[in-house]
Amino acid sequence: MDKIERITALHRILKAARYPVTVKRLQEELGCSRATAYRDLAYLRDALMAPIEGDGEAGFRYVAGESERFELPGLWLSSEELYSLLAAQQLLMRTGGGVLAGALAPLQKRIEGLLADHAGVDHWPVERVRVIPHRGRRLDEASFRSVASAVLERKRLNFEYRARSTDERTRRTVSPQRITHYRDNWYLDAWDHERNGLRSFAVDRISSAKALDEPARDLPESELNQHLASSYGIFSGEPKGWATIVFSAKTARWVADEQWHSKQEGRFLADGRYELKVPYSVSRELLMDILHYGADAEIIEPQVLREQAKSLLELALSNYGH
Repeated sequence: MDKIERITALHRILKAARYPVTVKRLQEELGCSRATAYRDLAYLRDALMAPIEGDGEAGFRYVAGESERFELPGLWLSSEELYSLLAAQQLLMRTGGGVLAGALAPLQKRIEGLLADHAGVDHWPVERVRVIPHRGRRLDEASFRSVASAVLERKRLNFEYRARSTDERTRRTVSPQRITHYRDNWYLDAWDHERNGLRSFAVDRISSAKALDEPARDLPESELNQHLASSYGIFSGEPKGWATIVFSAKTARWVADEQWHSKQEGRFLADGRYELKVPYSVSRELLMDILHYGADAEIIEPQVLREQAKSLLELALSNYGH
């Protein structure tokens, strides 16, 4: 836990305790050392004015009668918690006058109330924080509902798929495994029965989707994670290799703080540049992100990936040669 998480957890423990809580128990529940437990108690009592009483031998608790009145001041949410609540809140706002608008209105009010409680204010100023969608693609709502229903009901799904890279239309019969929201777009992870393998489909490229009566083939979670999460990006699969990219010293400070992959390896070089290594299977998404940095990124290896990037840059340059 980081400090905010520990203080929040400590507050909850003391608030729920009917009897003094020993430092040993606090160490176990907070996963920290004895010294850290004492420091957190002191911070909660002295800096946040919590009504703590007790000592190291008998334990600590909130003063009787004060526990219900004391709450942590300010916003005590992690960035991920805040993002999740705000994203949910703004997604609910974007439902507009749809079928779910009335049913979800109480949930929206509850989220706004929860945000206000944690911010220590009477009203959550929605206009002060924004969650901006980025490059989301339009999709057919009927197809989305069919896909999502097949995933949840564990039914096989038949649909027409129009590949973005070739514009080729094919008919697919799949066993849906899960639906994934990634970079503001939806994807279907499924077992493709004709191709006898796991595939990821962009839901916005799916049309004429129809759930079948046959039950979906369920794959173990471990197999899904191994195939779909072991390499870079949404189009993962079994890793075919590792890419080594070096970023300029100017860009290094940004890239060093970015999470490209759960198994990535990174280090600063002696001249201030940053070297990043990531496993990948399909190169197009990785190349897209590397080329986003323009002249501040260079692929060192493998050579085939380096040549692919070079070809893309030459094609881009040719557009400006007229």
